Amino acid sequence: MKTQKRTMTAWKATIAVAMSNYIEAGAIIALATSLTLWQEAFGFDNGMVGVVAALSANAFGSAIGALIGGPLCDRLGRKFIYTYDLIVFMVGALLVTFSPNLGVLLAGVILMGIAVGAGVPASWTYIAEEAPSEQRAAHVGTAQLAWSIGPAIGFLLAVLVGPLGLAGSRLIFAHLFVIAAITWWVRRGLPESTRWKAQRAAEIEAGERISFFSGVAGLLKDRKNYGALLFLLGVYGLWNTVAGQAGIFQPRVYAAAGLEDPTAQNLLQVLVWSLTALATYFGFMKYGDRVNRRWLYFGGAALGVVAWVVLIFAPPGVVSLLFFAVAWGISAGLGAQAFYGLWTAELFATRYRASAQGMLFMLARVMVGLLSLVFPILLTSLGLESVGVIILGLLVAALLIGTIWAPKTEGKTLEEIEHERYGDRTPVETPVPGNL
Repeated sequence: MKTQKRTMTAWKATIAVAMSNYIEAGAIIALATSLTLWQEAFGFDNGMVGVVAALSANAFGSAIGALIGGPLCDRLGRKFIYTYDLIVFMVGALLVTFSPNLGVLLAGVILMGIAVGAGVPASWTYIAEEAPSEQRAAHVGTAQLAWSIGPAIGFLLAVLVGPLGLAGSRLIFAHLFVIAAITWWVRRGLPESTRWKAQRAAEIEAGERISFFSGVAGLLKDRKNYGALLFLLGVYGLWNTVAGQAGIFQPRVYAAAGLEDPTAQNLLQVLVWSLTALATYFGFMKYGDRVNRRWLYFGGAALGVVAWVVLIFAPPGVVSLLFFAVAWGISAGLGAQAFYGLWTAELFATRYRASAQGMLFMLARVMVGLLSLVFPILLTSLGLESVGVIILGLLVAALLIGTIWAPKTEGKTLEEIEHERYGDRTPVETPVPGNL
């Protein structure tokens, strides 16, 4: 009974913290479904569309937040970030909801992005640290599940409020404010990460000086971390550069593929993200702790490549669009983002785990932002097939990197993995609620 109670407590914390992912994905989709409406209302061109997208939670905005939030998470604790990040998010959501011009819209979009960038690495770190070792993939997968549900609901809301035009889009941002407020209230009662507290106590006892840059300095000081950083940037950074364009510009991609009706585009995206949620739950969460992760990753990544090949090169029509929606949706549930959240938590020591998350998340979002600045222009001027070569190159590279160098970490505690990776250095032994 005692173990069952602790397991339920771990799941409650996981779900509450995972809501960062629902809110982030919701923020991206809310902007994606409304960009054309904001463009028409405020009269800016495709170049400014790229700028707005690049400064959002999809790219540079969250990159800035991750750069700040990751080190702060190691310096002041996981709870510090997920206590205050949503306050910044709510201010941004209100600015966007009531924005009268492009300047206020940009301010709100940037604030939401910064909050998201700070919150997501903290949530992935906290979830992995508090999860039972034999259920770590299942718990980390909850974040990906929330990420998937956010767009599914966001696109569905876009269909429902579509007749209202821009006013309907403002309502979607208002709904994100409400969800963020509820999540912030629930999180107030969550405890600090047990592993972080033990690590900090050990550092204080040893008389170590701890600063804002301690996590990043420790991360970069040990060359053993460089291979893991490059591996994860190859897996997530390359894949996310594609997924980031799909997240914010997919309606324009569908239009380039011949589907121009906004309602049909949004309904197709509801299908994509609903299947992503199902694949996350029945695939990654159910089997990520039980099977060889290398082949689970390969299956998801390969399916994603096939999905884009069909969308780009197959004759346009209902069949190719539906095939893409099904294949890309399932692929995203089994693919790079869920594995990234898991592997990043496993491959770095507790003292700089969140800093590693923040640095990698920042670099991945910068990569998205750089392509976002020119993606609408490239899509218009070159067409889908030419841009598709870039997309497929990135996806194939991510597939190969993740499959060839996938670490074998399933079933091990974070302390065991840390000891294997760092050798003689003895990690802080920490009893975790889910493992007691």
